[in-house]
Amino acid sequence: MARLPGLGPRSARRAVLHLMAKRGMLLMPLAEAMAEVARTARDCLNCGNIGTADICPICADEARANGLLCVVEDVADLWAMERSGVFKGRYHVLGGTLSALDGVGPDDLRIPQLARRIEAEAISEIILALGATIDGQTTAHYIADQLEGRVALSSLAQGVPVGGELDYLDDGTITAALNARKRM
Repeated sequence: MARLPGLGPRSARRAVLHLMAKRGMLLMPLAEAMAEVARTARDCLNCGNIGTADICPICADEARANGLLCVVEDVADLWAMERSGVFKGRYHVLGGTLSALDGVGPDDLRIPQLARRIEAEAISEIILALGATIDGQTTAHYIADQLEGRVALSSLAQGVPVGGELDYLDDGTITAALNARKRM
């Protein structure tokens, strides 16, 4: 349990002890659910989302075949976008970002599949929803260079979050917000 992200040794120990104390009510159902996920979960062959079929429900939904494709780093980002309920297009999960330090190049990500999807799905716009990190921005620039002239490209806005106070923001966020300011 301590190997899971977000759980240190103490938190893992508390979780295990809690599960053990409630074996019948928590541990056994959790073990059965995890075994079911191990048997049935697979990556969507089209976008890289996780589901129980070869093609996930988002890719299978014809109402989402509207020409919009949102490119995200990983499945957690896709799920975050879906949780907002705002985006009604389809997704493409890269499986990471470019990183020279970690030895991750374009062929290690799902960038070639992205290029193929443009024609296959009549994509009119690609929204690059990658993190505001150096690796995320490097990946966004690489994809933009590769797809320039083939499709409209956009990225998510960056800056002050809703409900954010300037006093609590880092310098990079304030800089991005100021540079992306809009007229009122």
